[in-house]
Amino acid sequence: MPSKPTTIDEYLATVTKEQRAALEKVRQAIHKAAPNAEECINYGVPAFRLDGMVFAGFGAAKKHCSYFPMSGSIVAAFTKELKGYETTKGSIHFSVDKPLPPSLIRKLVKARLGEISARKTKK
Repeated sequence: MPSKPTTIDEYLATVTKEQRAALEKVRQAIHKAAPNAEECINYGVPAFRLDGMVFAGFGAAKKHCSYFPMSGSIVAAFTKELKGYETTKGSIHFSVDKPLPPSLIRKLVKARLGEISARKTKK
């Protein structure tokens, strides 16, 4: 049994070439929106952490890729922009031939970071 990936690069080495290319674009967009974020693996998927808080992740499944905003309220807040993508409470699914636009990913990241910041301010 192969060991579980411990880095995003190790994870990406396990997916198809097409999925890897699509997920690398997601990775780059997240870094652009949050340049100080730290890469990690969270619950078995590539994720990003800032100040100890995981705020975004992504992954590949057999028939789609996913973006995880780590918040159900973010998916709900972007219903209009996500029209045409399959969503669940906590994920956005996309195909390699219809990826999430980098500008939308950056908006999702900024919204999630804003949500985290507002929560910390209330405490």
